[in-house]
Amino acid sequence: MRGAEFFRRNMRTIAMPLSMVVGALLCRPVAAFEAWTGNMVTPTLIFLMLFITFCRVKVEQMHLSMMHLWLLLLQMAASVAIYALLWTVDPLLAQGGMICVLAPVAMAAVVIAGMLGASVPSMATYSLLCNMMVALFAPVMLAFTGNGTCTFLQILARIAPLLIMPFATAQICRVVIPGTAEWIGNHGQMSFYIWLLSLIVIIGRTTSFMLDLSNVSPWTEILLAVVALVICLAQFKAGRMLGHRYGDPAAGGQSLGQKNTVLAVWMAQAFLDPISSIAPTAYIVWQNFVNSYQLWRRDQQLRHVG
Repeated sequence: MRGAEFFRRNMRTIAMPLSMVVGALLCRPVAAFEAWTGNMVTPTLIFLMLFITFCRVKVEQMHLSMMHLWLLLLQMAASVAIYALLWTVDPLLAQGGMICVLAPVAMAAVVIAGMLGASVPSMATYSLLCNMMVALFAPVMLAFTGNGTCTFLQILARIAPLLIMPFATAQICRVVIPGTAEWIGNHGQMSFYIWLLSLIVIIGRTTSFMLDLSNVSPWTEILLAVVALVICLAQFKAGRMLGHRYGDPAAGGQSLGQKNTVLAVWMAQAFLDPISSIAPTAYIVWQNFVNSYQLWRRDQQLRHVG
């Protein structure tokens, strides 16, 4: 009974690392299934997850704030600074570190931030703004640091369907079938379980990618993973500090720290040295460990208050 009670109370904390373990162990069948579906499993799960979350958001609740602008400025400036700093050490590390900062906020950040007590409308606003601004800024950045072939439309085509479509669909549902939209919004915890499924797929694909690398030294992989870890922790910390100034540390932390790593890996493989994609690949693991810790802390705080 004690074991069952412990699992029930800590389910959200345990679930994310457990999903990562399952994805790693089943990496080959997971990657094969994702390939068989034409890589549509992850986009479908993300669409459903965001649709459920956006059913809770009213357009009139969404407002641009100074926190959003500072977060954007910090992200853009830090991506340039990290590249310049690491380039003096190793251009490959510079590319890997830069892409971990340049990547926009993850679609799932809205879900996780809501579970951490952040303002969901604020997160939805920043998610839309950040992804669009990165679509404008990334081609410029990648033109100077990569092979120079990246365009605005290429990146926009990757992020717009998974960002705009679920938001638009949710808002249409709020108007056409408000009762259903309200019920979905009131059962927003479903989005967390969908995120766990998508995490299994993402980690499965990530593990398969790492296992298939043959011409990379272990030392290079370790250095890129360490760079990703340092940047991950620094971004969550800086985001929470900035968010604290505006009364929403959880939103600040997730906005700056939780990255759209699927997009980051694609940008690294398509427009930079493909080996640099090891950094955002490792970032996937680090940010989900941070999220697990934050959920555990949040549950502990709520338990003490209760």
